[in-house]
Amino acid sequence: MKKHYRKENDCLNCGTILEGKFCHKCGQENLQMKESFGHMMNHAISDYFHFDDQFFHTIKPLFFKPGFLSNEYMAGRRIRYLHPVKMYIFISLVYFVLLFQTGNKTKQDTPDNKKSAKKQLENSSKELDSLSKASYMPAYAKADLVVAKKKTDDALANGDTSDEDSELIANKEKGYRIPGTTHDTTYTQYLADQQKLAPNKRNGFIMRLINKKALSYRQNYGSRAKEVFFEQFQHNIPKMMFLMLPLCALIFQISFWRNKKYYVEHLIYTFHLHCFLFLFLTIIMLLEIIIPTGWHINSWIGLIATGCIIWYLYKSLRVFYKRSAFRTITKLLGATFMYLFVFIFCLVVVFAVTAITL
Repeated sequence: MKKHYRKENDCLNCGTILEGKFCHKCGQENLQMKESFGHMMNHAISDYFHFDDQFFHTIKPLFFKPGFLSNEYMAGRRIRYLHPVKMYIFISLVYFVLLFQTGNKTKQDTPDNKKSAKKQLENSSKELDSLSKASYMPAYAKADLVVAKKKTDDALANGDTSDEDSELIANKEKGYRIPGTTHDTTYTQYLADQQKLAPNKRNGFIMRLINKKALSYRQNYGSRAKEVFFEQFQHNIPKMMFLMLPLCALIFQISFWRNKKYYVEHLIYTFHLHCFLFLFLTIIMLLEIIIPTGWHINSWIGLIATGCIIWYLYKSLRVFYKRSAFRTITKLLGATFMYLFVFIFCLVVVFAVTAITL
């Protein structure tokens, strides 16, 4: 959309006499104040996302000239391109939203679902009644089962099929719990059972913490504990990736230490590299969604995409660091190994943090 500039050459913001379309003192563009709604929205979107000439000037070399953008940025030729950090934030947002969209779909409350939930509650009520009368069940467990059966019966009487506590306890005998954790229903009971054991057979601090969190999940989320945990874990992945970028830049600094580049140069290259990876993978995911599964070419798409990524990594490293083909390949292999190690370590840390803070 064409921009409408003022004929006057004074800056409306600071009063400086202009020598072009932008103020050399404050940077404001000398646009007319009376503009249409379309012009206003276009300027707002362009200023916020830089989706004007900068966008197209950036995307083309990002895809077809590996390493070129990083060299341009460090050479000071930056105004025509999107800033690497802003570009990364936008592209990663689109990528992770598309990546996790299928995992965040909720079940619709259809009549079939309601019938299924009612049937599950009826089965749970029968099983709870059977378990509460079993001779092998301890007294404390029978008390919990009676309470759960009453909740189930009340839910059936009121037509409420959303109660999950009874289903949780009914499934207790079927092994519904985090693998390796206690069979107890409360943390108090778990501690009491631990005190009955010999000192050398009691759980240590880590296992006590794990069991405490596992019992908390059961109490707070019922049968959705696993689903809630992995949803939160997914939400933490984008944060982890953003924090991983400085570590990735450090890996490149270690791998190419003979190039005598500053750390920020490795960081700029890292941002550009991840922008390409996320945008390229976004396109691949869209292709897999659009192309019918009956064509049976998804595996070929994955294979071709892997080859393209490997070629891009090699080409961008060689252009940016200007090393020989052999040295670039050896450095690529070493940096890839270190990156995978750091990535797995960060995943474990995020998994643990999610488990502790949820």
